[in-house]
Amino acid sequence: MNTLLIIILFGLIMSLIAWIGLITLSIKEKILRKLLLVLVAFSAGALLGGAFLHLLPETIYQGGDPMTICIWLLIGFSIFFLLEQFLQWQHQHKVPSEYRKPVGYLILVADALHNFIGGLAIASSFMVSFEVGVITWIAAAAHEIPQELGDFGVLLHSGWKKKNALIFNFLSALTIIPGGIITFFLSASINTSFLLPFAAGNFIYIAASDLIPEVKHGKDDYGESVLTRLGHFTAFIVGILFILMVRIIFG
Repeated sequence: MNTLLIIILFGLIMSLIAWIGLITLSIKEKILRKLLLVLVAFSAGALLGGAFLHLLPETIYQGGDPMTICIWLLIGFSIFFLLEQFLQWQHQHKVPSEYRKPVGYLILVADALHNFIGGLAIASSFMVSFEVGVITWIAAAAHEIPQELGDFGVLLHSGWKKKNALIFNFLSALTIIPGGIITFFLSASINTSFLLPFAAGNFIYIAASDLIPEVKHGKDDYGESVLTRLGHFTAFIVGILFILMVRIIFG
């Protein structure tokens, strides 16, 4: 099969993982509300794990200059800070029924960029060999499953309806396909290494500025008991450890 078709096919299959949120449709609303902060905490851990255990080490492994890496990380962090400021200003001019917490939009933008970068990596791997491409795809899929579920939980917690959260989460996942196509046609001349620390800055901003404070100050049906707080912290650590496990297994 043509390499480009393989890249597109595996990219499309990866995008379908975004529909994992469908499993929540069978969960009762009361139970889902109890799980939302857990998913938000898990997503925060997965985002920080993705930044510090995947994106930044990969950039360093590629021989990136430390100062350049830090600059692009700060640019990614700062742009998302500016973007959130703009979204907050924009929402002040909307009626309450139209309000959506900015973090919902930020997570979609960050996920779209992350999937675009994933498309670059997967396509590059398939251009080496089919076997290398499949291994890279499996590693990416193992990371995407919990992250997409976490992102879906963040969208619901931000006030999105389930249907809209599923559709827009899927649309952000589709950016993996153009990432793969661009890599295929411009592999000899394009240099996308700056996108890795840039995306890391996005992830760190969302986790540290939006998700962790949301978990710290949020309330669910369990109240604010010590066990509830420990549960949220455990979900956060599990998110980090899962990314670490994927990194160790698939390198």
